[in-house]
Amino acid sequence: MVLFLSLWIPNAKSLPFSPQIYRPLRRQTQSGILLRNYSTIICPTKPGKNPFTYRNGEIRHTLSTKLSPIVRAAVTPGSENDGEDMPVAARMSKFLEMAPGLPAGAVLLASTHLLCLFAPFCFSWDAAGVAVGLAVVTGALGITLSYHRNLCHRSFKLPKWLEYLFAYCGVHALQGHPIGWVSTHRHHHQHCDSEKDPHSPIQGFWYSHLGWLLDFNSANERGEMPTNVGDLESQFFYKFIQHTYIIHPILLAAMLYVIGGFPYVVWGMGVRAVLMYHITFLVNSACHLWGTQVWNTGDLSRNNWLVALLTFGEGWHNNHHAFEFSAKHGLEWWQLDITWYIVWILQALGLASDVKLPTETQKRKMAFNNS
Repeated sequence: MVLFLSLWIPNAKSLPFSPQIYRPLRRQTQSGILLRNYSTIICPTKPGKNPFTYRNGEIRHTLSTKLSPIVRAAVTPGSENDGEDMPVAARMSKFLEMAPGLPAGAVLLASTHLLCLFAPFCFSWDAAGVAVGLAVVTGALGITLSYHRNLCHRSFKLPKWLEYLFAYCGVHALQGHPIGWVSTHRHHHQHCDSEKDPHSPIQGFWYSHLGWLLDFNSANERGEMPTNVGDLESQFFYKFIQHTYIIHPILLAAMLYVIGGFPYVVWGMGVRAVLMYHITFLVNSACHLWGTQVWNTGDLSRNNWLVALLTFGEGWHNNHHAFEFSAKHGLEWWQLDITWYIVWILQALGLASDVKLPTETQKRKMAFNNS
């Protein structure tokens, strides 16, 4: 829904989340010249990774001619379909050109947002409690612990029965099956903040937050690449979930309806899923735009304390990009990381093993002041 709103904003080129409008300040560091936009965005310095160039006192976006039609219509100034004069109907037509079919993820995205319209009319404290409980189980155990730190980065090992249990919790977060989610995230790290990144804010805030999910052309291109999830595709459990994915949220919705009626479905499926969608998506968007960068990662990743608070520790994103293998994202004592605390408890119970953490040598190598 927020993507559709962005399509008819009358003056898109003046919005603060369009990367082309930032006025850069040039500064010298030991690692080279960095570009800082409004003192928040530090552009990457690694060769071949910098999507921006600094010329005549302004940032030039080197990928501006390769943006998707959605982004070009919504946030790219100076295009033939500029935000000031492009009619709503034309924008919607251009958007529909990008969506010839609707995969299961898009159906779930639309249906959960529609369910939220009923939320004010069927509120109850027990229904809200179900939403909170499912958010913790599917978000903390399913997405951040299982999908992200365990399956994507192999930051620790679990007994197979527990690995599969946590992964199944992630299935009910309605963010996709494990094979698809992990593949997309590995593509993100492989091509971070470049043309091939599935969800980088170099194509606009809304694209990195939500629009990329509806960019089916980009998804099809990734699908034609060699697999990067062979470790999951070799396991029957993950292939089974991939082929039956849409059935599982339907079963959960049916169970909620039997237990608590329509209010449980609205709050347990709709409100809960939508809140977790946008909280999770803030890692893709906000954590590549706003916050602090303490490690020389060569990308736009930031540490954002507010996003970390909402995402069980995922908002320490610059820490994560510096040490992708680490089971712990909150590297400082004051950096709250709920997911790491769960991993630590599992390790203390003997359920998590081979828990990976960065060494002091690795930290010194990634520091900005490393010479």
